[in-house]
Amino acid sequence: MLSNLSTRWKSLWNHDMYHGWNKHNNYFEGWYFKIVSRDQKHAFAFIPGISKESTSNSHSFIQIMNGVEASSQYITFPAEEFKPSRTGFDTYLGSNRFHSDGMELALDGFAGVISFENTHPWPTRWIAPGIMGWYSFMPFMQCYHGVVSTHHDLKGVLTIKGEDVDFTGGIGYIEKDWGTSFPKTWIWMQSNHFAGEQAPDYFMASIAHIPWLGTHFIGFLCGLYIDGELQIFTTYNRTTYEAKVEGNDIYLVFKRQDMILHVHAHKKKGAELISPIEGSMTGKLEESLQSEIEIRFEKAGHIVYEGLGTSSGLEVAGPYEELLA
Repeated sequence: MLSNLSTRWKSLWNHDMYHGWNKHNNYFEGWYFKIVSRDQKHAFAFIPGISKESTSNSHSFIQIMNGVEASSQYITFPAEEFKPSRTGFDTYLGSNRFHSDGMELALDGFAGVISFENTHPWPTRWIAPGIMGWYSFMPFMQCYHGVVSTHHDLKGVLTIKGEDVDFTGGIGYIEKDWGTSFPKTWIWMQSNHFAGEQAPDYFMASIAHIPWLGTHFIGFLCGLYIDGELQIFTTYNRTTYEAKVEGNDIYLVFKRQDMILHVHAHKKKGAELISPIEGSMTGKLEESLQSEIEIRFEKAGHIVYEGLGTSSGLEVAGPYEELLA
């Protein structure tokens, strides 16, 4: 009991760690590993996780998305093959391993080792142990979100359906979710591939319907890593936002202090992924890894950066109209 409490307290301050100790019903947890080759001809997301609908109905999984082909697959494992570490971010799932410094795959059609170098974890402060800020301390949230590494360098080769694909020189990204269910509706986008001078290393934005004490609010998270500094725009730091959706085009504006971030994302063909509902992986969503995101970042009235991000992840799920403002 004390061991579980100690581990849960440590994981609160280390969002990359497993959080599901002593949770046996209506619970899910999963990590999202995005890897893109140097030439951007190969883009994949590997999503290891566990689904605990009930004590008698649980399983672990690895979900794989091929962003270039817009295809996906969902591989299941017995729940007991999911073996997370109590001391850090290091999870075994069968013969596969996912951790802070890389991943090792031994799947039908996917095998090899990819190492992560120069990782950039989301900064932690005593009042904000992760991207969710003080909301991380609330024990009743429907879904928690963490950014494990905003960007990092890749090294290694994967054998994918008999073909050796070298990811050395490519860029990776890791985030994660845990809780009971994904939100009722959300918009999410992310990219590490921006062109031009002073290009940012990372951009992510998410807007979602958040249940809260019998009611709800619209929460948003946004990070821009530029000029060696992470600029944060969120619900809890007095940022304001605007959102508009026109077909496959999403327009966002975030304003905080003397900074304005304009976003125009264009959604391209995606693949179907499985999502959690009350701990059970029975939901569905569509995600693209080939979308494009244009951003313009202004500070003190001057344009710091304006350019296009490629190999971008993008999701628009549920009745998104209530997110628009």
